[in-house]
Amino acid sequence: LFHSPMYFLLCNLSFVDICFISTTIPKMLVNNQTQSQVITYTGCITQIYFLILFGALDDFLLTVMAYDRFVAICRPLHYTVIMNPKLCRLLLLVSWIMSALYSILESLMVLLLSFCTVLKIPHFFCEINQIVQLACSDTFLNNLVIYFSAVLMAGVPFAGILYSYSKIVSCIRGIPSAQGKFKAFSTCVSHLSIVFLFYCTGLGVYLSSAAAQSSHSSAVASVMYTMVTPMLNPLIYTLRN
Repeated sequence: LFHSPMYFLLCNLSFVDICFISTTIPKMLVNNQTQSQVITYTGCITQIYFLILFGALDDFLLTVMAYDRFVAICRPLHYTVIMNPKLCRLLLLVSWIMSALYSILESLMVLLLSFCTVLKIPHFFCEINQIVQLACSDTFLNNLVIYFSAVLMAGVPFAGILYSYSKIVSCIRGIPSAQGKFKAFSTCVSHLSIVFLFYCTGLGVYLSSAAAQSSHSSAVASVMYTMVTPMLNPLIYTLRN
């Protein structure tokens, strides 16, 4: 059971969530302990890189897990053949490559900006939208790349998730017994809960950062996105199991 594709993907999702939290929490705890709210330029760029990397990986893994649920429900007799270990590793590798390229692009775009000597970041970590807004040079190209790539990197996986679940709903509707429908749908509840949390909090972060009126609301949305959601993911799947 624990060597099944679902648990392979869940193991990787948990690892990515731990890495995602580790990019912000340790630095925040050190700042609180030392009463020093300082981060170096190199440290800030590094934090941006890993935040985007693991955030994008979360997105891709949720999409792969949606495909896994689609195959399990709509193609149950071919599940082990389709979701073989080779395909799972390939999908994981592609997710890593796409996420790494995306985070490199965003980090390089920030490196091209000019900043003043000392900056005050109205956040508890280096959130890319906040950093770009503090630049002294023109940020039009950066904003264009940020929002276009965000729509592309979030929109395409989300469309894949919607497509998978549209097929799943069609298959579930074709199951004659109510018990069979409930059993099939119950296997998707955990994944749907995580997808809902991930996209709602992520959207909240981008909307609050784009509005730029309240750093408090942006910080609250970011706490939900970077801390609460990754911590809830293992809990949701543990309760389900």
